[in-house]
Amino acid sequence: MGQKAADIATISRISAVPAMLNVISDMTGLRFAAVARVTEDTWTACAVLDQLEFGLGVGGELDLTTTICHEIRGSHVSVVIDKASEDPLYRDHHTPRMYRFESYISVPVFRTDGRFFGTICALDPNPAQLRSSTIQSTMESFARVLSLQIEAEESQQRTEADLYEERGTAELREQFIAVLGHDLRNPLFAINFGAERLLRKHPNPATDNIVRHILTSGRRAAQLVEDVLDFARGRMGSGIPLQLDDCQDLQDALRQSVSEVQSVHPQGVIHADIGDLRGVRCDRARLAQLLSNLVANAVHHGSPGGPVEVSAQIDQGNFTLSVKNQGKIDELALPRLFQPYSRPVKHTPQAGLGLGLYIVKQIADAHGGELQVSSCEQNGTVFTFTLKTF
Repeated sequence: MGQKAADIATISRISAVPAMLNVISDMTGLRFAAVARVTEDTWTACAVLDQLEFGLGVGGELDLTTTICHEIRGSHVSVVIDKASEDPLYRDHHTPRMYRFESYISVPVFRTDGRFFGTICALDPNPAQLRSSTIQSTMESFARVLSLQIEAEESQQRTEADLYEERGTAELREQFIAVLGHDLRNPLFAINFGAERLLRKHPNPATDNIVRHILTSGRRAAQLVEDVLDFARGRMGSGIPLQLDDCQDLQDALRQSVSEVQSVHPQGVIHADIGDLRGVRCDRARLAQLLSNLVANAVHHGSPGGPVEVSAQIDQGNFTLSVKNQGKIDELALPRLFQPYSRPVKHTPQAGLGLGLYIVKQIADAHGGELQVSSCEQNGTVFTFTLKTF
């Protein structure tokens, strides 16, 4: 966008400008009023009130040397003319004769840093009592208000442009994350497959512990890659993919998820009450992932030694899955709990990428379900996922 177009766009976005021009016309009786951008070379109308059919619209230009605004740009002084044909300074001036006006007023508009922007001007073929009125002081006040509005509008536009650029950068970053996560899958699969084969086919007491450590670390890295891919899918708009089915063994998958978290955290106390869940239409693996993330989060962030309570039931056509732990989430953290990289502030380093609850929310949304969290000192923290079964 060129500078002229940018200036016109800036003035057009200031809602007070049409009202200013209407007030000027009502106060003076002058039937043409405008906000003009005046540079060293051009006079351009940025806003116009034309009741004279003067023929100049927004974006219209005048030959700069034919205007009085050109002189105001040099003098920085307002010009007020009641009757040009009798005015000692302007009765022989070329501008009133060329544009056929008798009454005229124009005040300079400066930017907040002192640079000249242009003028607010008005004219009419008929004479008008302008000098004896308060119109000049009113228009000069309008000019100061307009200066502040221009600065505010341009500042907002710069902020929006920076935000747009940042969004573009973020999108490229997320695309890079997705590609990187995808490309890491193959080498990690090879590492894990090799470690499992060594343990099964070539056991060796001297090295088995090292191989098991490699396998555990490889599986952990593979899970992190899957979390990164799920994050990228959610952020780039495609969403987490689902394979929906009328699951007959959902309860088995959820029990397995709890068992796996328990094996990783043998010191944790996890109580699970998982009922008959046959017939829930869902992605079995994704709901198992949702539960696994919630239980792992509860073990990590709950009160040390406090039990984690898991419940999964179907009641009155609703599938409800809840995970409760002892402990309270800080109220300031609740609004951003499901945002990526969001974690409770602790002095000890945390494992993982901080994507667990973000992915839980993405899985819940992909299913069309509802995910809620409540947290207080008396009842602890409860995450509840609800999905209609019909």
